[in-house]
Amino acid sequence: MLLDTASLYFRAYFGVPESVKAPDGTPVNAVRGLLDFISRLVSDHRPTALVACWDDDWRPQFRVDAIPSYKAHRVAEFTEDEVPDEEEVPDTLSPQVPIIEDVLAAFGIARVGSPGFEADDVIGTLATAADTPVRIVTGDRDLFQLVDDARGVQVLYPVKGVGNADVIDEAAVLARYGVPASAYADFATLRGDASDGLPGVKGIGEKTAAQLIAEFGDLAGVRRAADDPASSLTPARRRNLQAAADYLDVAPGVVAVVRDVPVPADLVTALPRAPRDPAALDALTARWGLGGSVERLLGVLAEA
Repeated sequence: MLLDTASLYFRAYFGVPESVKAPDGTPVNAVRGLLDFISRLVSDHRPTALVACWDDDWRPQFRVDAIPSYKAHRVAEFTEDEVPDEEEVPDTLSPQVPIIEDVLAAFGIARVGSPGFEADDVIGTLATAADTPVRIVTGDRDLFQLVDDARGVQVLYPVKGVGNADVIDEAAVLARYGVPASAYADFATLRGDASDGLPGVKGIGEKTAAQLIAEFGDLAGVRRAADDPASSLTPARRRNLQAAADYLDVAPGVVAVVRDVPVPADLVTALPRAPRDPAALDALTARWGLGGSVERLLGVLAEA
């Protein structure tokens, strides 16, 4: 089981009241919410291995170099003395992220990032290398491109919390979007994604993107059709595709999840049965008031 950790702790932050606080008054709603998510996921799905995948770089330079608007609207505004190009995160969430790191370490739950890459790329690398079935837990549709029935790679896409999650396999991708999972990245490139700052092609939304992929096979086939006066494309669609040539040259490298990023060779992903550092976990639990959430996860791990 591979967790898109930031996706989950953002979901926890907005789903658990900010009135959930540590004894010193610090909000810990994201921390406790994430621990409860992990408890539910382990209880429901019984993974043998678990990795909290991490954004070492939430906006990698290679993606920004290709498309400068990539996630640009999420960049916080800074003064001259502050660090630029940092993701805008709610004021009461940022202090909780180091606590999450410490608690995961004390439990012995693997947390893996890769310098210069997003969690998506870590997930893609681990899912590609796995020799067992994989379930990816994320609220990010971009990871649907990794779905592969033959290799047992599925996405758990939370609908409410994580207890109510859609299981996304190849049939689900086809039913939702009209394209196979293997073509999802091409489909997403054509459609674009305002939440990631990807403009897509003018006049092409989800329905049209799916139709083009169905008719011409993949993005390369769509582009060949745009350059072929004898193809069935309408003049307006042909013009829009040709006008977007610069975008289409670089966007696939932005949308595609990298599947070979550096990860530790000695990575231990086995689900812990007991905390790696009980004393540290006890201290964190007391300091941050995590009692109920920690106890639930300890119980689930002991039974797993």
